[in-house]
Amino acid sequence: MVRRGVLLVVAGLLVATPAPALADDIRGSQQPVIKTLGLPKAWRTSKGAGVTVAVLDSGVDPGHRDLAGSVVTGKDFTAGANPPGVPPRKLHGTYMASLIAGHGHGPGGRRGVIGVAPSARLLSVRVILEDEEPGFREFNTAERFEDVVAKGIRYAVDQGADVINMSISKELATKEERAAIRYAISKKVVLVAAAGNDGQRKPDANGFAPYSYPAAFPGVVSVGATDRGLRRASFSNWNPSVLVAAPGVDILGAGPGDEYWVGKGTSQATALVSGVAALIKAKYPDMSPALVAQALTAGATRRPPGGYDTGTGFGVVNAAGSLDEAARLAGHTQTAKGAQAQDPARPMAGGHAGPIQVINRDRRSVTLYGAIAAAGAIASVTSLGILVALVRRARRVIPQQDASSRPGVDA
Repeated sequence: MVRRGVLLVVAGLLVATPAPALADDIRGSQQPVIKTLGLPKAWRTSKGAGVTVAVLDSGVDPGHRDLAGSVVTGKDFTAGANPPGVPPRKLHGTYMASLIAGHGHGPGGRRGVIGVAPSARLLSVRVILEDEEPGFREFNTAERFEDVVAKGIRYAVDQGADVINMSISKELATKEERAAIRYAISKKVVLVAAAGNDGQRKPDANGFAPYSYPAAFPGVVSVGATDRGLRRASFSNWNPSVLVAAPGVDILGAGPGDEYWVGKGTSQATALVSGVAALIKAKYPDMSPALVAQALTAGATRRPPGGYDTGTGFGVVNAAGSLDEAARLAGHTQTAKGAQAQDPARPMAGGHAGPIQVINRDRRSVTLYGAIAAAGAIASVTSLGILVALVRRARRVIPQQDASSRPGVDA
C-alpha cells in the first residue's frame, strides 16, 4: 500500500565529507553565512537562551562536541522500519541541528560550528530515515508510518518546543498534518519547513515548481534557498508558498562523530531560518507565530523587485533586521479570543468559524473612501436635480393645441 504522503525525504544534499578540519577553517568557512544573516549584531540582543527548537528529522547526535549538552533525544516515530539492531545514522538531523544551535567547542567556543541560536536547546524527534538506511523503503511504503510528521509535531508541542524545524519534504498533504499544524499554531509554536529541491523540474500545471509539504500548509514559514550570489538556487522550489529565503549552497555543518559536512539544499536554508525564529522567541516569548513570520519578512534583505517573488519570497532572512522588526511588533497581537477563536481540531470549511469582527480599522482609508462615496452621492443628487429641471423646461416650451383640432373632439 502506498502512503498518501508519498515519499518523505530530507530536503538537503550532503555533497562532501571533509576530514576533521582546523577550527579556524570551520568558523572561517561560516563567515559568509554569518555576515549575510547579520548575526554579530543580532547576538547582542539574543542568542536563543531559554528557547527549545524541535528538530523533526533523522535524529541528532547528542555527543557531537559542538552540540554536547544542548540536545534532548525525544521519541523515535520510525521505530520498526530498520531491521533489529540497526542504529539510526543521524546524518541529516545532526547537520541541521548544528546550523540551528551549534555552540562550537574549545576555549570560548571559538572552534567548530556556531549555529544561529547557539544558546537554544534542541529536541530531537526522529520522523524520517536517511535514504542509505536499510529500512528506508519500508518506512516510505508501510501504512503504519503514514502520519509520523503529524505525530512528531504534536509530540514536540507537548514537550514544550517553541520552534519546530522541518527540513523535510513530501508531495502530498494529509488532514492529520494540517490538524497538527493548527494545534501547534494555537500553542504559539513557530513552524519552519523546506520549500523543496525540485526547482529544476518542469513547472506543473499552475506554472510553478512543485509544492512541498509541510511547507505549503498555511501558517508554516516556507523557506527557499539562495546561492552564493543570494539569488534563488537552481534547485530551490519556486511557488507562492515561499515566504523567505536563506543561504543554501556550500553550507558547512556538523555530522555524527565529530565530523563536519558541506552541503546544499532548502534543508540548510530552513535550519538557518529556524535559528532566527529562535532568536525572536527568546527575546519575545509570547509573540504569536504570525507576528514572528511578519518580523522575518519585514526584516529581510535583498528584496526582489516589487517586494515579492516566488523564488525568494520577501527576501533573504536577516537576524538583526528581524529582531528590530520584532521589537516594533512586540506590543501587538494577532490572536483571536473567545467565541471567535478557531478550534484547532476542526477544519475551517463549513462555516464553523463564523463571522469575524473587525477590531482594528484603517481610519485613513475609511475617511478617504467615505469622502469618495459622499462625493458620488452628491453628484448623483445634483444630476437628478438637473434632469428634473430640464424636463420641466421642456414641458413649458411645448405649444398648446386648440381643442377643436384635437382628435376625437366634436366642434
